[in-house]
Amino acid sequence: MSDQTPNRGIIRHVVFFSSKHPDNIDRIVEGLSMLADIPSVSHFEVARNRNQDRYSNEVDVVVYAEFADEAALSAYRAHPIYQDCIEIVRPLRELRIAADF
Repeated sequence: MSDQTPNRGIIRHVVFFSSKHPDNIDRIVEGLSMLADIPSVSHFEVARNRNQDRYSNEVDVVVYAEFADEAALSAYRAHPIYQDCIEIVRPLRELRIAADF
């Protein structure tokens, strides 16, 4: 299989979250938005899931970020803002699924 993904050096980081309660979704988005201030992030987006799927609606919030390389992704995860974000979001969320490609 051929890999047709452009910019192979860039790491794309996608994370899906579900909220324990619908009232927490805005606070989750707000908490995750802090991550945009981490210097090693090349591109960052966080948004409510707009998809209304008849089979699955578990995902409430989506994070999409890009990093220049593994070192930038590691720096992101080690940054104090990342830990601050976890302290805000973890108690509010149910599900968290992350993928890097």
